[in-house]
Amino acid sequence: MAEGFANHYGSDVLVATSAGLSPMPGIVNSTVDAMEEMGVDISAHIPSWYEPALAAKYDIVVNMSGYRLPGTPPKQVLEWKVDDPYMKPTSAYRRARADIEHRVMQLILSLRRGK
Repeated sequence: MAEGFANHYGSDVLVATSAGLSPMPGIVNSTVDAMEEMGVDISAHIPSWYEPALAAKYDIVVNMSGYRLPGTPPKQVLEWKVDDPYMKPTSAYRRARADIEHRVMQLILSLRRGK
């Protein structure tokens, strides 16, 4: 969700990619559906593994896992506590989506101010 919103709203100030500490083999349909409701298509996204060496090349890494990231910490790590909606009702996906959208928009606005 975060990558989808970041690239949808903030392509003028960032390029977002996502990775996880234990990524799913594919995107859960409920996640795709929740994002589609907002006009953001993430259906082609392929989950990938978090690689500390690659993360070190990014200016900002957002950690939503709730766990410490392995390896040397990247330049800037933002810790976002977001409830995981996996295997919960549609309303949980919508709540997580709204939380993530708000956080992503705040990040984009701060990057725009820094231009």
